[in-house]
Amino acid sequence: TQTDSWEDVWRLLPSFPLSSFSLSSLSPCSLVGLGALASLTAYWLATRPRPTRPPCDLQAQSVAVEPSCRRSALLPDDVLLEFYYQDTRTAYDMFQRGLRVSGGGPCLGFRKPGQPYEWIAYSEVAEQAQVMGSGLLASGCQPNPQQFVGIFAQNRPEWTISELACYTYSMAVVPLYETLGVEAMVHILNLAEISLVICDREEKAAALLENKEQGATPSLSCLVLFSDASAALVERGQRCGVEILQLTQIMVGPGAQRDRGDPGETLPPKPEDLAVVCFTSGTTGTPPPINILNPKGAMITHGNIASNTSSGSFVIGQEDVSISYLPLAHMFERMIQLSMFCHGARVGFYQGDISLLMDDIKTLKPTLFPVVPRLLNRIYDKILGSMTSPLWRALLRYAVRRKQAELSSGVVRNNSFWDRLVFNRIQAGLGGNLRFILTASAPISPTVLSFLRAVLGCLIFEGYGQTECTAGCTFSMPGDWSAGHVGAPLPCAMVKLVDIPEMNYFAKNGEGEICIRGPSVFRGYLKDPERTQEALDPEGWLHSGDVGQWLPNGTLRIVDRKKHIFKLSQGEYIAPEKIENVYMRCVVVLQVFVHGDSLQSHLIGIAVPDPEVFTDWTKERGFVGSYEELCQNPDVQKAVLEDMTAVGKAGGLKSFEQVKALYLHPEMFSVANGLLTPTLKSRRVDLRRVFQEQITRIYGTTPV
Repeated sequence: TQTDSWEDVWRLLPSFPLSSFSLSSLSPCSLVGLGALASLTAYWLATRPRPTRPPCDLQAQSVAVEPSCRRSALLPDDVLLEFYYQDTRTAYDMFQRGLRVSGGGPCLGFRKPGQPYEWIAYSEVAEQAQVMGSGLLASGCQPNPQQFVGIFAQNRPEWTISELACYTYSMAVVPLYETLGVEAMVHILNLAEISLVICDREEKAAALLENKEQGATPSLSCLVLFSDASAALVERGQRCGVEILQLTQIMVGPGAQRDRGDPGETLPPKPEDLAVVCFTSGTTGTPPPINILNPKGAMITHGNIASNTSSGSFVIGQEDVSISYLPLAHMFERMIQLSMFCHGARVGFYQGDISLLMDDIKTLKPTLFPVVPRLLNRIYDKILGSMTSPLWRALLRYAVRRKQAELSSGVVRNNSFWDRLVFNRIQAGLGGNLRFILTASAPISPTVLSFLRAVLGCLIFEGYGQTECTAGCTFSMPGDWSAGHVGAPLPCAMVKLVDIPEMNYFAKNGEGEICIRGPSVFRGYLKDPERTQEALDPEGWLHSGDVGQWLPNGTLRIVDRKKHIFKLSQGEYIAPEKIENVYMRCVVVLQVFVHGDSLQSHLIGIAVPDPEVFTDWTKERGFVGSYEELCQNPDVQKAVLEDMTAVGKAGGLKSFEQVKALYLHPEMFSVANGLLTPTLKSRRVDLRRVFQEQITRIYGTTPV
């Protein structure tokens, strides 16, 4: 019987003189100690950190559909996700849902220098969007997806309201940005036949007028300014047939619109309608180098947007807040905003000055922080540079190891002993409320990612994608805090790898060019069938131009780039961006540009030293001088090159992938000087042009 079985087990246990034991035999101090131990044990069991529960098996994050082709393990079958909520199939629907679930709560935030954030309610944003949309119709726009409206402005509430105004009446948005250059801007205005552009500043309106005066943009007929327009600008516009309006002039009440024959009824878009034409100078697919003066206009539909924003694997709540500073002219920031709106959350805008971003973040206290890897690298370098004493450095390294040990077991928190002792001050610098950080647009070093996950005590997700698949196609899974990959396919996308024989990548080995198919893949390039065919094959696969590798757990690793590869004279293929990402792990290097060509047998580099680290770094090695003087010192250049070479060797670079000579440049590459794109990617053509003199000189003096 069961009783007999228990008696048999009991007889096998060692005997203890339990009969002689009683609580009454313990001293009062011992009783208090036992009670305290029991209480502490109960407290620890109740409050111990618990690992994040992953939504799927982390050892099988994607499912093979066919050899080298995989889909998300979050899907029940091979049918990809087109929308999450039945009532959110367009960008317009997503905002309307936010309006309902927020109860008219705060939506868009802005601030004046030194002041707290002020908020515009969801209901007010919706009303302003409808009124502005009616005003656009009264100004000659047509309520259909073939009506393209240009927005030429920095991130601010009016940008978002203008976009929603267009969607309220089924019009499509064409974002413009300063770094496109005059020729590219003219190309876009003419290709899209844009008649009306919304601007934030008079200087931008004046630049557009100049093109019109020269006869370069005949279709342009109206400019709407967020700010006041001077009488001189209005008169100048009249002379060349362009009406200059202030935003307040088209923001008139519904009654006034009805008096002008407009019933004021909304005309929301359908999922298949065009939402945005996003112009990019990227080199998707396998064409020859793109002429940056004629960027490609990726046509993104409302269905593309609904599919992509519905595929996120993290939960946004009404209490969440995002900081908007990445350009709204690009899809990454727009997808973040629409995801926030769909759940009734808030978006706070920075003041427009990147040097004040950290102050804006401290004031806003965001819970969601979208970033690009360059910014995370900057935060990483700043944290390391601030630990000047050997004791603090040792303590930081130990604390990071302890937090990383928790991460390896799935625990992410910011209330540990090490957070209180070491990391809370760093976390406070980012507002102190971060729940998650999203990084995309370029690879990030696994070292930096693991370090910041430990230090910041929040979820850091890494994704991969491009404009042509609306934003992301892979995303790291909650609970998987390993580094060195960009996650598994999103539920809206299938991802496959195809052979690149010339680079020795083959799909049978789980390596090849990354191709994407699904409801988030764009319709094609505006009025450009040739380049559309180069990017989209007959089966609907988008060829990214990037090289990936499937890992055993079903995640994707970016291993190379097809976009900017070139051959050295000995026939070796070089992917410079991969090499640059390795060199970025060098503490003293802030930015680096790797150059080579088919007439040379070796690579050279242009590096910008980190001003916050460089002086102390060189002083430790016996060099003195100003930042500029140190950059010009040949011995310093040699020391930096040796450090980069060591980092490159540790990062697995082959000998022919290492730069053999280096020029140190004292000025950062930036959007302002035309060496970075608005998403902070290197403009390789411009970098080559700007540093042509140094490149020629270095090759002329470097022994082969």
